Amino acid sequence: MAAQLLLMVPALGSFLFTFGTGVELIRFASLRAVLPGGGRPEAIPSVEWGAALRDPRVLRPLAVDLGLVVLFVLQHSLMATAPVKRWTTSCFGVLQRSFYVFCTALALQLLMRYWQPVRHGPLLWNACTEPWDTWVPLICFILHFIAWLVIFSVILIFDYAELMGVKQVYYHCLGMGDPLALKSVRAVRLYSHLRHPVYLEFLLVLWAVPCLSLDRLLLAGLFTTYLSCGHSLDQQDYLYLRAQLDKKFLVFSREEAAYGDLLARNGPAPGKES
Repeated sequence: MAAQLLLMVPALGSFLFTFGTGVELIRFASLRAVLPGGGRPEAIPSVEWGAALRDPRVLRPLAVDLGLVVLFVLQHSLMATAPVKRWTTSCFGVLQRSFYVFCTALALQLLMRYWQPVRHGPLLWNACTEPWDTWVPLICFILHFIAWLVIFSVILIFDYAELMGVKQVYYHCLGMGDPLALKSVRAVRLYSHLRHPVYLEFLLVLWAVPCLSLDRLLLAGLFTTYLSCGHSLDQQDYLYLRAQLDKKFLVFSREEAAYGDLLARNGPAPGKES
């Protein structure tokens, strides 16, 4: 039992590393692009597209950025294929999901650390000038805040402990097997169709920026294509999601009603009295 509990150490380490990567992703994808002084691109006057696309100062960072995105996509996709999953399971056992999540976070860290902004190219749009320099960035910031709030809420609903690989190790220590094997057929079917449950929210984060530079266009375009390829929900999946949401709302309403009845019978807790 003690040896099995030691498996929680790398699982929790992977979880913490992934959590830190998620925080860094917010800075990279939102704060840097929306807030002034955070690395937001500045307009370069009188830059022609033909000259810009022949400029090594534009092509070199775009080539580096393309390689970083391709590296992330290959890691995230190949490690999710059945042969690679079988091989990593044979090597890491119950830590397979934690290892996959760690590698994904590592690839994302490499992308963010070595991303090259294009500082000498034209902007596809620029709303950081008068009279839009206040309202448009503010609206983008609000949209990003709402999108990230929805993203983290959906992750909580979709069992973040299982997504991060911690639940698999916990169930293994208790002798309960794979948690995915305990889920219904409809839930497993949904997971196979919905590899990225926050598809629309990520698209909003990628495109809702006051200034769209060439490197941001590359990032948004490639990830939009990649996320679209992994998004294949059908009517049965939507009906299942609607039923699960209705169940959760019913549970929350029952808990709220039960708490209200408890307060009505016993009064508020002593620590909450004014």
